[in-house]
Amino acid sequence: MAAGTPRVFVSHLSGVPVFDPNGDQVGRVRDLVAMLRVGGRPPRLLGMVVEVVSRRRIFLPITRVTGVESGQVITTGVVNMRRFEQRPTERLVLGEFLDRRVRLVETDEEVTVLDVAIQQLPARRDWEIDKFFVRKGRGGALRRKGETLTVEWSAISGFSLEEHGQGAESLVATFERLRPTDVANALHHLTPKRRAEVAAALDDDRLADVLEELPGDDQVEILGKLEEDRAADVLEAMDPDDAADLLSELPEADKERLLALMRPDDAADVRRLLAYEERTAGGLMTTEPIILRPDATVADALARVRQQDLSPALAAQVYVCRSPDETPTGKYLGTVHFQRLLRDPPFTLVSSIVDSDLVPLTPDTPLPAVTSYLAAYNMVSVPVVDESGSLLGAVTVDDVLDHLLPEDWRETDFQGEEGIAGGR
Repeated sequence: MAAGTPRVFVSHLSGVPVFDPNGDQVGRVRDLVAMLRVGGRPPRLLGMVVEVVSRRRIFLPITRVTGVESGQVITTGVVNMRRFEQRPTERLVLGEFLDRRVRLVETDEEVTVLDVAIQQLPARRDWEIDKFFVRKGRGGALRRKGETLTVEWSAISGFSLEEHGQGAESLVATFERLRPTDVANALHHLTPKRRAEVAAALDDDRLADVLEELPGDDQVEILGKLEEDRAADVLEAMDPDDAADLLSELPEADKERLLALMRPDDAADVRRLLAYEERTAGGLMTTEPIILRPDATVADALARVRQQDLSPALAAQVYVCRSPDETPTGKYLGTVHFQRLLRDPPFTLVSSIVDSDLVPLTPDTPLPAVTSYLAAYNMVSVPVVDESGSLLGAVTVDDVLDHLLPEDWRETDFQGEEGIAGGR
């Protein structure tokens, strides 16, 4: 944990208000959701159960939490208002950890869990359970007579997943240490039944990342075995271009039903992409590049580039456009490359250093022309603009490679003989 970052005890979070970026209250925290892991590793925090005004309880992913301090929780963007349903691999921290009887590893003495501390991992948005505040002696009316102490996760037993056994819970916990590409490779080689069990146990964001790395047949198979509401949640978590590619493989009725279940903004992005031919700039592009207005500064641009969810290709440049700054934008003005951002003072306006020399692509540009453009100008991403001059999205080199490689390239174990055993 980074120096100076406070530890948060979950009992202090119960009932605290949750606010959106505009300062409007979304609801209140009612519990936290964690996932146990194998090998004695501390549980990873997946998110929070938030009770909204209608008294419905929803799930707030921890990746959408930007602040946990001063008796409040701050979120980013829109929250999913579907009712929270606990999954087999998930544990409710307040509901299942507190008042639980566990044992100290060193002395085998039984203790009662009174509180749980969480900490954010260095330079990441991931959180994990860090320590336990426990009381020795019996619980109930006698608990006040026991000594209290704070111990590390590794100092207690009674929570961790066991290494033996083939349950999906253990397999998912093992997969957590792997990159999405490696998890996809492992899933591809499982039986359909086992693949469905593991996919059902993954959280939405993780499953979305993995689906993006799977062959199309596996994607369709897994999505078809999810409940429709959850399938829509996973599609929302995918990059719009990947979600569009997957939906294009489905029968029209199934595609429309899932689009209707998605959040309107997410569905609108996907529908726009589905309108283009697959092997064109419009069909290849993502609708979520980094977009800044002309009055933004270099400091603003670097802050956006630093977002860890961005792929290296998308983080390599920002696109300067007039309002609105979501695709389709106002007039596209040009691009500022990452290296240029590093060379200019933080207060410099991006409009003063914009590169407007390169002509952007149109959405109907065919794949060979897109490839030639990227190669000729040594680009890793290229803007796509409509006839009115609005930015529609950007085509990245990784999306182009997906369409240039053989159709079965994802099925090749490119890690050699070590395979998944060599993953991190």
